[in-house]
Formats: sequence, C-alpha cells, structure tokens
Amino acid sequence: MEGTKATSLLFVGDIVGGIGRRTLLALLPSLRERLAPEFVVVNGENAAGGVGITPKIARELFTAGVDAITLGNHAYRHREVYPYLDEEQRIVRPANYLASQPGHGSCVVANGGVRLGVVSLSGNLYMNAGRPAFSEIDAVLHALRSRVDHVLVDMHAEASSEKVGMGWHLDGRVTAVLGTHTHIPTADARVLPGGTAYISDVGMTGPRGGVIGVKREQALEAMVTRMPVKFETSGEDPWLNAVLITTSEPMRAQSIEQVLEPAPGVR
Repeated sequence: MEGTKATSLLFVGDIVGGIGRRTLLALLPSLRERLAPEFVVVNGENAAGGVGITPKIARELFTAGVDAITLGNHAYRHREVYPYLDEEQRIVRPANYLASQPGHGSCVVANGGVRLGVVSLSGNLYMNAGRPAFSEIDAVLHALRSRVDHVLVDMHAEASSEKVGMGWHLDGRVTAVLGTHTHIPTADARVLPGGTAYISDVGMTGPRGGVIGVKREQALEAMVTRMPVKFETSGEDPWLNAVLITTSEPMRAQSIEQVLEPAPGVR
C-alpha cells in the first residue's frame, strides 16, 4: 500500500424515497465536477418508499455512478432484494447480522489503482442486529487488511454514544467511521488523532420539510394522538446531505467536510 495516491471519497447520507433518489441524481453530476471524488458511496437504507431498497433502485444508483451501497435496519423490508443481496457484491447489509441472513457485510471497490473497503455495521443499542458490532468489525478488518488501501465504515445506529465509541475503537485502523440512521446531520465532523475521519450522523438525502423524511402532518398526528398512522415520504424542501473525505496516505484521512446542498426544482 506504500505510495497510494491522494484519494477523495464522497459518502451520501440515507436516501429517503423517490425524492431522495431524484435529489441524488440531480446533484451528483455537479458534485462530481466540483469535488472530483474517486469514490461515491451512498446509504440506500430508505431508498424504496422510505423503507428498504429493491434491485431496480439499486441498479439505478449504480448506473448513476455510485460505487457501493450500504444498508441498515430496513435491509430486508422487500423480499425481492434477498437474492440480489447475495449476488451483487457492491451492496452491503450490516456485517453484524447473522451469517444465515441474506447478503454480506463488506465489499471492495477499486478506481485508479486504489482499493476501497466498504463496511456496513448496525448498532446494538435499540437495534436488532444479531451480533455485537465491536467484535464483528475487528473480524472484518482482519479479513480486509491485505486487500485494501482504505476502509469506510458506515455505522448505522440509533445511539450517538455507540457511534462515538466506534469512532474511537477504530481510530487509526480505518479511513472513516460515518454515522447514519437518525437523518439529522451532526456538527462533530473531525479527523480523530489517529487519522480516522468521523461524524456521528451524515444526515439524509431527502425532504427536509418533513419529520426525518415523513410528511410532517402524519408524524405530528402520530405523536399527538399516540395512535397508528400510515407514513408517507414528504416532498418538501429536498436536500442532499453528504461528507467529502480526502486522504493522502493509506488508511488515513486528511480532512472531512460536510456537503449540505438544497435541490431546488426537484419534486
């Protein structure tokens, strides 16, 4: 891995529904031109109507130039995706799910001679992952160590304490630990002392005018009445939330910068 060239990685936060997909597709060409990332990785956890992903949607994202897709707690919402998760190496569900469940937890993608390992993890606090995230990531890194120049870890978790803990646990061992799931971008993006880029939550790519992606009147009705309400994806005020990570040597980040952009005209 000696002499690995400078690399930049664009990671896009949870794509929510059709409006999130259209936002990504509308903004990605200009982001590529302006930021020139070697790799684009997206969280597709909520890409299909706000929950899960389908093979058709995943293929649409790959066709648009996405290099890898990470998932989370809604990975298995659509049964039609189960065989696809086994077959398509570039889409990863949490590595700490059970080995008997469809899919795999890591992949390797390459561009310009640089090899990027992409790992999906689920938190254990308030989540339903089958195995502990901290011991699982150690096993995954052992398997990846001789195959990659950089590793990006998507820590899909509810508790910020668990995300921060994972950042410190992996500092100096991976290029980036990026939190997802809560859909709200946090203000703690930084490079940790060992050279790992970290943020507690990248945010979402979707409608900021709702309540974490849901039509706000429906979310408020559920909160006020404490009764079941069918949720639909909002269509108001779409934004893209992402981070750009630059590197100058293997397994070390040089910088992490938030990319928070509105998508005027996208509906």
